[in-house]
Parts: sequence; structure tokens; C-alpha cells
Amino acid sequence: MSQNIIERAKDYISKEKDASFKQEVEKLLNDGGEAAQKELADRFYQNLEFGTGGLRGVIGGGYNRMNTLVVKSATQGLATYLIKTFPQKAAKSGELKAVIAYDSRHYSAEFSEACALIFAANGIKTYLFSSLRPTPELSFAIRHLGCDTGIVVTASHNPPQYNGYKAYWNDGSQVIPPHDVGIIEEVNNVKEIKEISKKEALDKGLLQIIDKEVDEPYQAMVKSRLFRPALIKEKAHEVKIVYTPLHGTGALHVEKVLGDLGLKVITVPEQREGNGDFPTVSFPNPEEAAALEMAIKLGEKEKADVVMATDPDADRFGVAVPNKSGGFTLVTGNQMGVLLGDYIFLSLKELGKLPKNAAMVHSIVTTGMQKRVAAHYGAECYECLTGFKWIADVMRKWEHGEMGGKTYVFGTEESYGYNVETEVRDKDGVSAAALTAEMTLYWRSKGKSLLDRLDELYAICGYWQELGISKYFKGPEGPSTMNGIMEEYRKNPPKTLGGISIAKVRDIKNGADGLAPSDVLQFFLSDGTVVSARPSGTEPKIKFYASCCAEVGSGGLEAAKAEAVRKLDAIKKDIRAVIGD
Repeated sequence: MSQNIIERAKDYISKEKDASFKQEVEKLLNDGGEAAQKELADRFYQNLEFGTGGLRGVIGGGYNRMNTLVVKSATQGLATYLIKTFPQKAAKSGELKAVIAYDSRHYSAEFSEACALIFAANGIKTYLFSSLRPTPELSFAIRHLGCDTGIVVTASHNPPQYNGYKAYWNDGSQVIPPHDVGIIEEVNNVKEIKEISKKEALDKGLLQIIDKEVDEPYQAMVKSRLFRPALIKEKAHEVKIVYTPLHGTGALHVEKVLGDLGLKVITVPEQREGNGDFPTVSFPNPEEAAALEMAIKLGEKEKADVVMATDPDADRFGVAVPNKSGGFTLVTGNQMGVLLGDYIFLSLKELGKLPKNAAMVHSIVTTGMQKRVAAHYGAECYECLTGFKWIADVMRKWEHGEMGGKTYVFGTEESYGYNVETEVRDKDGVSAAALTAEMTLYWRSKGKSLLDRLDELYAICGYWQELGISKYFKGPEGPSTMNGIMEEYRKNPPKTLGGISIAKVRDIKNGADGLAPSDVLQFFLSDGTVVSARPSGTEPKIKFYASCCAEVGSGGLEAAKAEAVRKLDAIKKDIRAVIGD
């Protein structure tokens, strides 16, 4: 074992105040065996870093793990950055404000309180939710309470051993450059962590526990973004919804909002309560078909009109709908984004409220079908980097008259993220659930299902199908392996993918086409297919995306589907040959 690893481990032990995390590292140091040495190396070869979603990692002792010391250091760095950025506010205790929320994961409550006390010790008034709350409500709370920053402690849809920490700015969106870089610099320079007790923070008015004072305005906002309250009031009794929060935070708001609308919501009982073990699923991720198995089974039993799911922090939203064979069809993130985008544009147009400069935003790895849907309504679709903070960045720029000053109406990305409001600057599974319920009622009133409408859109926009491939590269050698794959693609880009010639390569490493620098490569194929490659910002894996279109011609929709599948299968084979199975 390298001396540097040993010294870093001893340094961590000297600073960590949580006995359980400290003992983990002490035990590994005292073990001395090969397995212990390998584990120590993984815990200390690097510091856990901010990625596209902030901090995220396996819970445990070590600088490359999620624990109280790492969380405290990050919060002290964030506090220092706030004080330097807003010196006039910082001059008076309590003028700077923060709000903190957390999900059902292990140590989420403990990490959240630790963050709150660090802020309080730095003179920053902090609002802390009394119990589990969704990520979108945290974003809403920042704007509603007039805060300068916010934190949500969550690892989103990751497995149970993970936790994370998302940092937000005063507009309610996750931090982007230059703030993320500035925060990291301060975190890396932390020499002393200021702390006070919970009692002292409460006595000084620097800590305030909150719940309904944000819950109720948030729920009212979600309901206010619906288009057809009269239709819901008239038809709500006709629709039955089965819902699962996947042991997370979503039940509080989804049940209340949909219930207030008169909709019948049946929540999967085994998955309703928060539980950091996520005992009924392998991955608490609505992108995974297995995560919806219990909900679909209950949906079949109850003859539900739609099955809905939110991930543990309720920012992602998944759906399954009845098909003509008597079962349920899972709707992909891209498909749901298309359906919601279509419904929003259509509703604004029907109600005479579609702005002349209406526009939506999607990430560069989201289906190209969105552009055609927007164009169908005379609107525009703008692209941004992966991560909803970049969608929020476009929203902010439009509000300031930049980039043409468009009117934002919708934002989406392929990973089951949707935003239908400007009051929240992140993806919002609660609002998506409410709007999907209304959309289901609307198309039902027209004698159509969501799948019927999707087929109609394919006839208008062509048949689009997407492909996602991920491979994990864990351990100290993981980053270098992923870097090697990306650099090889840069040095020797393929001439074809899936037998289709590559017309253009876009490398965004140093920025391109108005996009900020990001480690992303995109291959634009001659038939319009786009293949993208990027290392994940939150997990040790490399991700590939492909979006393929087959026009619906004389052969009909089934022929177009077969053509898209053929193309994507060939592309997948070429990618697997590079990264392995």
C-alpha cells in the first residue's frame, strides 16, 4: 500500500467526528490484508468531486466516500464562497439564507442537519425541512423563501449504498460555471470547519424547521400549471391511477395534488414509505422496467388507466399504460417527453395562449423527435448539455433577453426528466404526474389512449427510437480507462457506425456551437441518426446514446420500426466492440 494512501487515511481519521465512519477506516488500516489495502486505495485515491449533479458516492469512511466530514467540508466551502460572493449580505448575520431538503436514503437526515449547522455557524440563516421532501420542492423553496443557495441530500435513483449532495444557486437551479468551479476551489482550501450546536442555531434564529409553509404553496403551484381544470373536475372519476414513490419522497405531494383534483390514486403499499434499503427493487429507478413490476401488477389487478412512478427524490417520473393486448406498455423517457411537449404546445394553441416566440429545451442526448414536435406547432426546440441545470441556464438567459429572448414552455431530457413550470428550475416528477393525469383524461375524452397519440405523432414526425448503453469502470483505474476510450475516439474517430457513414463529428470537450465545455463526443450519421458518448458525471461509467429516425412511408409504422431496430442493433454491435460487453 502506498504511503500516500496511509497518510490520507490517518488524516481522515484525525478529522472525522462520526465514530462509525472513523472506525471503518481504522479497521481497514489495522487489517493490512490485500482486500483491505484495495478497499483503502479506493477510498482515498481521490477526493469525491462535484460532477453534473454535485457530490455523489458510496456511503462510508474516506475522502472518496459520502460521510459527515466530506459533507461538512463541502458545505463549509459553499458557505465561504457565498460569503465572498455576497459580502454586503454576509456583513450581517442571517442576511444570507439557505434551505436544505433530503430524501429517504441512509444518513440523509444526519447529513442534512450537519449541513444546516455549518451554514448557521457561518452566519447563514438556514431553513431545514422537518422530514423527507422532493428535489423539485427544494428548487421551489429557494425562490419562494428568497434564499441564496440550497442543498438537497439525495443520490437520486442510485442503489442503496449511495448518497449524494446537490448544490443550488439563488435562482433555484443547480450550480454551473463559474459558481461550481468557485465552490470547488473553496472546498479544496478548507482548513477549518465552523460548527455550532443545534440548540445554539435555533436560539440565534439561524435555523428554522419548515414544512407546510412551503408544501402548500408548492402544491398550489403544481395545480396552477394545469390547462383544463374543468375537464378534470368533470372526468376525474373516470380515471384510476396506480402510483409508486419507490420508497422515496413522492407520496406526500403526488397523493395530495392528484387527490385534490378528484383523481383516484392507489399507491403501492409496500413501496409507499421512505426506506433507504429500497427493499422491493434492485434499483429505485423508474427507467428500469423491474422497478415498476409491483406497480404494474397492482395496475393490472385494479384495471388502472395509468401506472406512475417517481424515483426516491421525485424528480424523475416514469409511466406505464394499458395496451390493446391487455397488459401494460412502459413509456420511455423520450416518448413521455414527446407526449408532454405535444400536449403543452397543443393546449396552449387550443386555448389561444401559445406565445409567438414559444420554445422548449432538451439535452443533446434526447430524441430528435422533439424538434419535429416543436416545429409542428411553429415553435422552436433548443439544445443544451446533459443535466437539468443547463435547461435552467437557457431558461434564465431567455428571461434576461439573451439567446433571442424566447418564451420557455417546456424542458426535458431522455432520463425521465420533465419541467413544465418556471417556478421550479429542475426536473419535477410531481408536476409531471399531475400533467400526465390531465393529459390522459384529455386524450380519453377524444377516444384515444396515450399510445394512440404517440402513433399519431409518429405519422407526423417519423418513427424515432433510442438506444442507451452504459458500462461501469470502477476502482482507481476506472477514470483512466474511460479517458482512454474517449481519447481513442477523438484521435481515430470511426468512419461508420452500424454500417452508416459518419457525416460530422462534434467534440464538445472545449465547447462547441454555443455549448459549454463538456467531455462529450457526438457522431452525426448521414441518415440523421445521432450517436453520443460521455462519461457520467455522477457514476464511474461511460454512457452512449443513439437517436434514430425511420420515416413512416408506404410500408407503414411497423416497417419503420423494423428499420430503426435494424440500424440500432448494428450501431450497438460497433459500440460493444470498443467497450466490451
